[in-house]
Amino acid sequence: MERQLIIAGFGGQGVLLIGQLLAYSGMLDGKNVSWMPSYGPEMRGGSANCAVVISDREIGSPKVEDADIVIAMNRPSMELFEKNVVPGGTLIYNSSLIDGKPTRDDIRVIAVPSGEIAEQAGNLRSANMVMLGAYTGLTEDFSVATLMDALRHKMGPSKEKFMPANQKAIELGIDCAKQQL
Repeated sequence: MERQLIIAGFGGQGVLLIGQLLAYSGMLDGKNVSWMPSYGPEMRGGSANCAVVISDREIGSPKVEDADIVIAMNRPSMELFEKNVVPGGTLIYNSSLIDGKPTRDDIRVIAVPSGEIAEQAGNLRSANMVMLGAYTGLTEDFSVATLMDALRHKMGPSKEKFMPANQKAIELGIDCAKQQL
């Protein structure tokens, strides 16, 4: 198994965190992983993306040009990276912020209203966790428990009070993706 991903959006949307959590979850499951961030100097509000590779084998390069899955949190990211999805691959996009649809018909498209789902989960800032859940619902690569272990590792004990809402956001994202399969 090898999965190559691009996760993209505005700085401040938690794009890099999604990538870090996927990479760390892969490590927890004994996989080889790479995570390569890319962002402008302005960070919040600017463009941010990362490439993640999760594999049973050694990884030759952390660079991802032909992605199995692209997660797009905003319209500019969808427009920029839609072309990088391999034919038969998947584009997961944030339909809360993206009013148009992807143009390609040779890929699977999963629309996730992550803002609305995050609000339902009890934390508007957990839209990225909804998208992480959508990825998980689509691929079944990781369990919710593994994702939560990765999140606890990344956030530390001071953020424990946010874990229930984040877990609910992940679970609702999983449900959203599974309903579209």
